Amino acid sequence: MAEKKKIKAKAKTKPSSKAGGADEKGLTIRVCLGTGGLAAGSQEVIDTFRSELHARGLGADVEKKCVNKTGCRGFCAKDVLVDVIIDGNLSTYQFVNPEKVGRIVEDHIINGKPVEEWLVGPEYHTFHDKQTKILLKQCGQIDPEDINAYIEIGGYEGAKKAISLTEFEVIEEVKKSGLRGRGGAGFLTGLKWEFCSMSRSETKYIICNADEGDPGAFMDRSVIEGNPHSVIEGMIIGGYAIGAGIGYIYIRAEYPLAIERLKIAIAEATDKGFLGKNIFKSGFDFDIRIKEGAGAFICGEETALIASIEGKRGMPRSKPPFPVNKGLRGKPTVINNVETLANLPTIITKGAKWFSSIGSEQSKGTKVFALTGNIRNTGLIEVPMGISLKEIIYDIGGGMEKKNRELKAVQTGGPSGGCIPASHIDMPVDYESLMRIGSMMGSGGMVVMDNATCMVDMAKFFISFTQNESCGKCVPCRIGTKRMLEILTRITEGNGKEEDIDLLIELGTDIKLSSLCGLGQSAPNPILSTINFFREEYESHIKKGICPAGVCKALRQYVVDTTSCKMCGKCARVCPSGAIIWLPKQKAFIYKSKCIKCGACFDACPFKSIT
Repeated sequence: MAEKKKIKAKAKTKPSSKAGGADEKGLTIRVCLGTGGLAAGSQEVIDTFRSELHARGLGADVEKKCVNKTGCRGFCAKDVLVDVIIDGNLSTYQFVNPEKVGRIVEDHIINGKPVEEWLVGPEYHTFHDKQTKILLKQCGQIDPEDINAYIEIGGYEGAKKAISLTEFEVIEEVKKSGLRGRGGAGFLTGLKWEFCSMSRSETKYIICNADEGDPGAFMDRSVIEGNPHSVIEGMIIGGYAIGAGIGYIYIRAEYPLAIERLKIAIAEATDKGFLGKNIFKSGFDFDIRIKEGAGAFICGEETALIASIEGKRGMPRSKPPFPVNKGLRGKPTVINNVETLANLPTIITKGAKWFSSIGSEQSKGTKVFALTGNIRNTGLIEVPMGISLKEIIYDIGGGMEKKNRELKAVQTGGPSGGCIPASHIDMPVDYESLMRIGSMMGSGGMVVMDNATCMVDMAKFFISFTQNESCGKCVPCRIGTKRMLEILTRITEGNGKEEDIDLLIELGTDIKLSSLCGLGQSAPNPILSTINFFREEYESHIKKGICPAGVCKALRQYVVDTTSCKMCGKCARVCPSGAIIWLPKQKAFIYKSKCIKCGACFDACPFKSIT
């Protein structure tokens, strides 16, 4: 298992002769400057730390060298997160804003007394305890814009070692590791490389797929923002193994911070001689170029991605030939996603045996997930393959966000995945187990839903997304997803027919079997899985005209609970349609024929008497 480092929340610092340890060697301040941290105000926090240290006359070296930016720390719900390390003793602060910085500097850094009430609590440690960090280990510790920080932790040693081996030896090591593509399908990385290496051509390409398009997913973006050199190093290893002299990073333009840090990292690596001609003085030439995508979900599909790089409309083509034989500009091409490539340096330096010791029998290593939804601890996590959903949701995620709610389902694999019911909470999270239950690993989105979620409405949301993102090239996806969306819309509006459920199953099965690419082949998954596990909700919408979760507006019925009504009249005063009858000292009554189902009365009632 990978090394885990538990951070002590209330570690005591040891004051030194230089203002509580505030010297260049004894002090380090780390501030999260990932996208989540920046959104919470981390740039202002880091600027305030520097100005506060300067105002206290601690010296330019302390101000410039000891206050460091990092990438995403993972626990985004606690941003802005700040580490203060004095003489090796680490304390982590949560919800830091510029107003708190002065006291942290004065009490902790100057006087050696951590501000106890602002330190992270027990949930911070339970969030990290069951994680096994390989890719994310350094994202919250090193400066992503400083190549020397990466080199100091062993950066580019994997690339140097790979180039000292033969191409065959590198491919065999990756095959032995059991590394599978983290972009969704889970194809063996070493095997894909082997196929490409056997294709004879003087020109070959390797492409990093950073076109992360799943709603709520931010794994690849965070890896690039926090440790871009790990991706570059992985591309060097892959390029050498297959004989490619040029690599492309295809990244969506909506990731400006990731793009900026990639450009900085590529420039630094080139200056060091790690990219360009004769890298590491080995005789191997390798360059990396960035291609910004326009945000089309379909361009996550490898042949559509290739078309986009070539300046064409991003649309998939039929396979074979596969890209490993005929890819970019008709040349053999390997496409790996960010997470796959970032794993390679560690696999080469620590060995395939070490990597394969992590995870399950058929799914090796770790997986990064974006944990979102109705859960207490949201953020970015990295867990060993084979961990149970229960451990992720309750041990790492802290359970449901609202105490009076219960777990209902978990969506994995984004809009192409399936909904897993709470009854399967003990299942392991690996490629095979997820496929068996009708879901998939995908790129790593994980949405937790409580019992206030309507599964029919959720299925409609996902099919609406994939229908909108369909390139339109093939009829099953273009027309089939539209028909499925129309049926689901009809059901959620109270106009469903009893035959609609069977029609959805028939349509979904046909679309999966006949669509051209992975988008269409997986688009019906959310619908088919929700019908499989939550069929009674579909039947309730159709036969009873009731949405059990109360989400579908057209099926809502507002009723006054006369046992708890306090006769205050607030509901009647806010009703815009005059549907509520109320007289002083009398219980309110709602006329269903006049009710427009706006929910104003529900929100206005202080006693929760309207249900």
